[in-house]
Amino acid sequence: MWLVRPARPDDLDQILAMAGTQCARLSSTLPKQGDALAYKIEQSLASFSGRISAEDDPPRFLFVLENTKTGDIAGTAGIDARAGNGQPFYSYRRDALIHASHELGVSRRVEVLYPSHSLTDVSLLCSFSIRPELQNTDAFELLSRARILFIADHREWFTSRMAVEIQGVQLEDGSVPFWDSLGRHFFDMDFETADQYSGQLSKTFIAELMPPNPIYVTLLSEAAQKAMGQPHQITVPNFELLQREGFQPGSFLDIFDAGPVLEGRTDSLKTLVTSHPKELHGSNEAVGETCLIAAGEREQFRCTLTPVAETLDDKLKVPVSTWKALNSTAGDRVRIAPL
Repeated sequence: MWLVRPARPDDLDQILAMAGTQCARLSSTLPKQGDALAYKIEQSLASFSGRISAEDDPPRFLFVLENTKTGDIAGTAGIDARAGNGQPFYSYRRDALIHASHELGVSRRVEVLYPSHSLTDVSLLCSFSIRPELQNTDAFELLSRARILFIADHREWFTSRMAVEIQGVQLEDGSVPFWDSLGRHFFDMDFETADQYSGQLSKTFIAELMPPNPIYVTLLSEAAQKAMGQPHQITVPNFELLQREGFQPGSFLDIFDAGPVLEGRTDSLKTLVTSHPKELHGSNEAVGETCLIAAGEREQFRCTLTPVAETLDDKLKVPVSTWKALNSTAGDRVRIAPL
């Protein structure tokens, strides 16, 4: 059985081992250093417990996908209650300028990129990584959508808008067309280093080093222009799942690789809209409709997939294994959503 739960300190070694593989390589907000990851887990636990408030240090949550039979960690997913976490959250905004000459009778629309921090303080889905063999499986969907069920039962922590950064185009040789055409001219570091700094350290270096003026897209390389707004091939399953969830590409791009930034209204997300609170009643070993089911508040949050059967009084029956995975008892409130 697959289970999504808050990350714990004893998950550190497994997450670190996974962070160095391809499944986590594209997540800039998942640290690859032990001290940084340990701090992220500690901060997440403080957020789950309510010891961190949005007014002081915005909550940041980290979940793991666990195989309950083996205890193996196969994925991570996160939520930042406020993008930027108290500092500006930078991106590029796509727009256009009209260059015209009445004398020559020439008018041309030119695409430009404006440095922007308009998405600062919206809630942000982040730190998503999963083992490659689990892409396009029910476990993949569980890991991504469990976060929305958590938001549904802790709505006061999150804003009315949500965003997700999707990693952009990176070639097999490791080169990043957009970065190579623009960012590397202003940073004395490679793409991976800059992206890691962006995910883990202060964002002020972006404002200090990136050009503050609009960037004319026509001055970028052809490869960079084609890469704008395109997801990395490894992230396509996540990109498509988030679109089914209700997120859509807007006018913003990742400031380093020009990957798409998806936006959505929190209360319109599919999982939130289709989810319902229920009460656990008894066990049911018969096969029923498979649903996502979440139980527990704050650090006790658990989410898994299970066949469910409803009683005449609108209560739920689930297999005994589900009861155990959720640490639940009869009468406990749960939230379910169709798979």
